[in-house]
Amino acid sequence: MFPLIAAILVACISGFWLGMRLVSYLKARVDPRGKAVLVTGCDTGFGHALAGRLHSLGFIVFAGCLDCKGQGAVQLTQEARRVEGCGNKDPCKRMKVLQMDICKDEEVVEAVRIVTRLLRKDEGLWALVNNAGLSTFGEVEWCSLEVFQRMAEVNVWGGIRVVKAFLPLIRKAKGRIVQMTSGLGRQALLGRSCYVVTKYAMEGFSQCLRYEMRRWGVSVSIIEPGNFIAATGIFTQERIRQIASQMWEGASEETRQAYGKETFDTQVERMSYYSQVGTTDQSPVINAMVAAITDRRPKIRYEPKDWYWRVRTFIMTILPQEIGDWVYHQ
Repeated sequence: MFPLIAAILVACISGFWLGMRLVSYLKARVDPRGKAVLVTGCDTGFGHALAGRLHSLGFIVFAGCLDCKGQGAVQLTQEARRVEGCGNKDPCKRMKVLQMDICKDEEVVEAVRIVTRLLRKDEGLWALVNNAGLSTFGEVEWCSLEVFQRMAEVNVWGGIRVVKAFLPLIRKAKGRIVQMTSGLGRQALLGRSCYVVTKYAMEGFSQCLRYEMRRWGVSVSIIEPGNFIAATGIFTQERIRQIASQMWEGASEETRQAYGKETFDTQVERMSYYSQVGTTDQSPVINAMVAAITDRRPKIRYEPKDWYWRVRTFIMTILPQEIGDWVYHQ
């Protein structure tokens, strides 16, 4: 009897020890020292917050900004100087703000040149965070083709342009690419077609890229947030009114008569409500992006979402589509 009890006890202890080792292995983090990360869209929002967080963790940060002399860029530099203990005129050692409009070939090429020059010899780029993007709203017939094209130019072609430009440096480091998509990259939402189509595109691009990069030891992770509009301030009430005014004025007379002002105003009010009901806390998204950069075994997909969006995503992506239509699109 005693040998059996002893064997069970040893098995339990061994199983517990192996389980703890496995958990420790899966939760292991990379050492940030000497590792460089490029983040796009750092003027405001997630990109701005992430750049500051990565710098505080000890990474070398290249912060791509639409305006390298704007308020967001200046704040990043000032905070980095404070963290590093630099003087007001001394250059930061681990924070470099880059002028980087991802829609302009020349600015992306120049960013690659600067990053390559500042990296240590024969050292690649540990991570690229493809964060920059635009958003808007409006039904298909209310949005001009130019609006669709502008969304795609930034959210799709801009993101692809950056990935292609920095891939050689990422491959050299056997690093990782972190793609900011959206909960709307796998499910549609009424009145968001201009935005949704770009996120579906980047979802597909990211999956293909992940398969192709495996041979190089490069990981590709998707960040798929829920509703964080209130946290980023991307849609203020004034901005919503401005977009609505432009849509109504730009619509044809036939479209106005077909839909009616009441229907139009109802959709605008829905967007106004939607922009205010989400969380104002950015930290779940920032934590997910940091995890994608620092996890030794990064996940394919990180989903910083509240329970509403987790349930909605399950219904809209796992269950038969007719069920999702019945629940959310009556």
